[in-house]
Amino acid sequence: MQNFLEEIVFWHWWAFAAILLIAEIALPITFFLWMSVAAAITGVLVFAVDMGWQTQLMIFSVLSVISIVASRIYIRKNPIQSEDNQLNRRGEKHIGRTYTLETDIKNGSGKVRVGDTLWRVEGPELAAGTQVKVTDVNGNSFVVERV
Repeated sequence: MQNFLEEIVFWHWWAFAAILLIAEIALPITFFLWMSVAAAITGVLVFAVDMGWQTQLMIFSVLSVISIVASRIYIRKNPIQSEDNQLNRRGEKHIGRTYTLETDIKNGSGKVRVGDTLWRVEGPELAAGTQVKVTDVNGNSFVVERV
């Protein structure tokens, strides 16, 4: 193991950076990207200056921590904005809209048709065909009241 560590050169770091970048693409997190950047920079430094494996590993470790912390601070100060603020909360788009009950609301539960989909609703006892207005979303259910 000691011999392998003593033979690490710049292209090893670049290959490691590529592997980390592939891991970043394959996994749904943004953690390996910054370690990949640190590995690539370490490879450039090793290419420019001959150094031992301990120094290389220390540079990689420090750069990884700095890049990860810097990215977290940047993202916290500059959150990613979406054109659709309710992208992952699709039920909230229906708040304020009026629908016709497809089934009776019995024991606090019924259904409305939205397009080609039936949505579960919660509300007071009402008969099918009654117009209801969505006032809130509770999990996968609309909270409704009579119009």
